[in-house]
Amino acid sequence: MQAILFDWDGTLADSLAGLYAANVEVMRSFGLPFDEALYRRYFSPDWRVMYQRLGVPAERMAEANDLWIEAFDGGRRTTLLPGARDALERLGAAGYRLGLVTAGHREIVEPQMARLGVERFLSVCVFGDDMPAQKPDPAPLRRAVALLGDGLDPAASAYAGDTVEDMLMARAAGARAVGIPSVIGTAEALLAAGAVELAPSVAAWADGVLGDDPRTSRR
Repeated sequence: MQAILFDWDGTLADSLAGLYAANVEVMRSFGLPFDEALYRRYFSPDWRVMYQRLGVPAERMAEANDLWIEAFDGGRRTTLLPGARDALERLGAAGYRLGLVTAGHREIVEPQMARLGVERFLSVCVFGDDMPAQKPDPAPLRRAVALLGDGLDPAASAYAGDTVEDMLMARAAGARAVGIPSVIGTAEALLAAGAVELAPSVAAWADGVLGDDPRTSRR
């Protein structure tokens, strides 16, 4: 393994509560039912697909997006999940090339990364509005791997994420699929989607990687 790429929301960032709350406000404005069960059932990294499944009319998607942006408020309440920054620092110091592949848009995620001090660890970032293809299409992950180094084989990379679409994308791209279970991706669902291993957090997974890596020392 030479490269490791990560999802953002629910994997590195503790943002799912804020995302859910913003979606609650949108669905309330449209008079549509919404709860955690419906969120898990209809979730898609492409918000337009999820909103269509939830009953938002196609001609009102722009309105729904504006409502969501206002409710989410730039993710100002988003924090990093415990140990995430330290894990990135240690993995980078061990020589792994690190990157981000997220369905979140650049204008939303990039300021969060800067505020939380992790952008320096992630040398390549592919955001949801950088390419027409969205997870589970493998194109965003393949693009990120290509940007990390000429000739880098996706098979020499791992992708850590918390959704079924993350696992499907990783498998389709030929990368190692690492599942980090969350409220929108149970352990069972991630394994069924192709995860080859599970970890309770990025920090816990990094501990395992670095413990097995002959390039590092635990002294």
